[in-house]
Amino acid sequence: MKLAREARDEIIAHARQEAPIEACGYLAEKDGVVSRVFRLTNADVSPVHYTLVPAEQFAAVHEMRESGHQLHAIYHSHPATPASMSQEDLRLAFECGLSYVIVSLAGEEPVVNSFTITGSVASAEEIKIIATVAEKL
Repeated sequence: MKLAREARDEIIAHARQEAPIEACGYLAEKDGVVSRVFRLTNADVSPVHYTLVPAEQFAAVHEMRESGHQLHAIYHSHPATPASMSQEDLRLAFECGLSYVIVSLAGEEPVVNSFTITGSVASAEEIKIIATVAEKL
């Protein structure tokens, strides 16, 4: 995944703002670079799982289409655990061709990792940080 530096910084900022609950949202790409962040509400208001709000999901996808972007990833944070797919994440994930990005605030510095899902198996996906201006919502 090619991720704009500004988009990475935005999801880290979102995770910090929402801590101790999990932050969540969508990442959209255009021309092969994930550059747009759509912050969504964690309806569960939980430090260990999240549920996206359907009306917000619909609005975000609509905005992506209007701006020529496409959904690339779902992101969420782990305020106190590593940036890996938890059993809860795997249980709730679905194989859909999207990436799952996790921001961990458990250490001194935030860690951002990405995964793809095949069946019930999560595989790490390389993130290449791109120095470009991200569009933010």
